[in-house]
Amino acid sequence: MSWNQTGLRSSNRTQISENYNFLDLLQKPIEMYVFIDPLCPECWSLEPYLKKLSIEYGRFFTLRPIISGHLNSLNKDQFDQPRRMRDIWEKTSKRTGMCCDGDLWIENPVSYPWIASLAIKAAELQGKKAGRIFLRKLQENVFLKKKDISDELVLIQCAKEARLDVSEFRDDLHSQSAKKAFQCDVTLTREMDVDYIPTIVFFNQLVEEEGIKISGLYPYDIYVRVLSEILQKSPIPSEKPPLEDFMSFYGTVGDKEISVVYDWSEAKTEREMKKLQLRQKVDRIPVKYGSFWKYTG
Repeated sequence: MSWNQTGLRSSNRTQISENYNFLDLLQKPIEMYVFIDPLCPECWSLEPYLKKLSIEYGRFFTLRPIISGHLNSLNKDQFDQPRRMRDIWEKTSKRTGMCCDGDLWIENPVSYPWIASLAIKAAELQGKKAGRIFLRKLQENVFLKKKDISDELVLIQCAKEARLDVSEFRDDLHSQSAKKAFQCDVTLTREMDVDYIPTIVFFNQLVEEEGIKISGLYPYDIYVRVLSEILQKSPIPSEKPPLEDFMSFYGTVGDKEISVVYDWSEAKTEREMKKLQLRQKVDRIPVKYGSFWKYTG
């Protein structure tokens, strides 16, 4: 079974122990390699589905983000065409519901995209969870705030927002360790024949068999179908947490993410978030498309 791409084998099977979600299980049968780039709008648009998968089925899988570099044509050939980049981001935003403010490419273009990828690996040296939080802060700064995430001052600010050890991060940003880690991701991308981002590769860690590769952005039920295929059963989704717990855990989320996770309409999401806002639990963050919400407790 495959979607866009054929199944593949790989010897690069890494056991992951960290938890991605509220749920905890000693042995999780599935490992998900998620090949992404911090400047890819479709990767940003995958976030609602990853959150929902983690909440409903996180007890079955571990997740490993792989920073793939600039594979797509939009990330490889068009950085010198700011209006084209802006149009791609704007169309992606309107299609997926996740705000991608394409004005970045006119007002404050990213100068050296590879530096952002290197920074993620530097953050991961403080732990996989730290790396994931840092990646999210990078994405928020570039897609929502139109910041040049290759600027070291912006990277330091993201490190602060992710509550990293900033001094350690600054040192690691220029270290051979970060460079080697990034090169390992690039090598893994090539060895797994990943030629488009985002791509997710699902492996059953308990059985030596081909993985299932999904290239591109698909509806949520496709990812659930793949999990069922590998598990050879239809798993029952875990109960969703109360909205305030969800907000407390993730910190800053968008309307689209909330709607996807809770299967709510835009209107229902707006009503529920306004309730939390009235209780002074969240602040609205106005963005070009829709809204994001920051948990204030």
